[in-house]
Amino acid sequence: MRLVFAGTPEVAVPALDALIASERHEVVAVVTRPDAPAGRGRRLVASPVAERAQEAGIEVLKPNRPRDEEFLTRLREIGPDCCPVVAYGALLPKAALDIPARGWVNLHFSLLPAWRGAAPVQHAILAGDQITGASTFLIEEGLDSGPVYGTVTEEVRSTDTSGDLLTRLALAGSGLLAATMDGIEDGTLQAVPQPADGVSLAPKLTVEDAQVDWAAPALRVDRVVRGCTPAPGAWTVFRGERLKLVAVRPLPGEEGLAPGDLAVGKNHVHAGTGSHAVELLWVQPQGKKPMRAADWARGVRIAPGERLGAADVR
Repeated sequence: MRLVFAGTPEVAVPALDALIASERHEVVAVVTRPDAPAGRGRRLVASPVAERAQEAGIEVLKPNRPRDEEFLTRLREIGPDCCPVVAYGALLPKAALDIPARGWVNLHFSLLPAWRGAAPVQHAILAGDQITGASTFLIEEGLDSGPVYGTVTEEVRSTDTSGDLLTRLALAGSGLLAATMDGIEDGTLQAVPQPADGVSLAPKLTVEDAQVDWAAPALRVDRVVRGCTPAPGAWTVFRGERLKLVAVRPLPGEEGLAPGDLAVGKNHVHAGTGSHAVELLWVQPQGKKPMRAADWARGVRIAPGERLGAADVR
């Protein structure tokens, strides 16, 4: 098949690579989000998918909006048989959905109908799921509601951040997407409607979602930190400023600290929660690089009675 691949971030690159390497299909163009400002200089930078496509000599389309007539006209001229999608980042209008004869097929990082939406991996960790996965499905106008072609499963490890889990799912999912293209092309794969039961939603996490509630149980604190790493980044307040929490570890049996209270030793920092304590492993103060929590505590010289989350952010 002639394929037009749609994707934007680094997590979409493994799938693009798998399709480029396919001997059965040809990636004739890539659709990605427009260049965006990045870095301290805020200069415009092409997306990871755009950079990979340019390296491979593939035409790159960067519409401001997928409904732009100039983009739709060019897509019709290219005449793709199918358009595989991984984390493109924009809603596709019906005018675009109708162009490829075999539709747009999305690689989504959950076991649909669970965790429909922009942040399925983060929500799987927040919910404490032990198993998640990736699905390929035919895009409809609804939110991740189209019929499913195939799935792969992945264990959620107790120390996984959303970044760790997404990296593994991107690799496993790249093979699933390539196999889905093969099955669609040779007619051996038929999409199956999603069940009506088991639907859950995974909206994008906000900065407010990532604030740690020290009155919550230690298990919840750990999940928030892991689920919000690397983005949007879990945080708390210390001395009126935000303190990013990069990694923590629950300490079952370590009780006696009130929520947010700190216990500092030579090589450790413990914080109280609504249940037992957690150990702060890595933190990142504002304007600084991540550091070991024990080094941070020595540097700021925590006084008796100082605690986390005790004041408004400056």
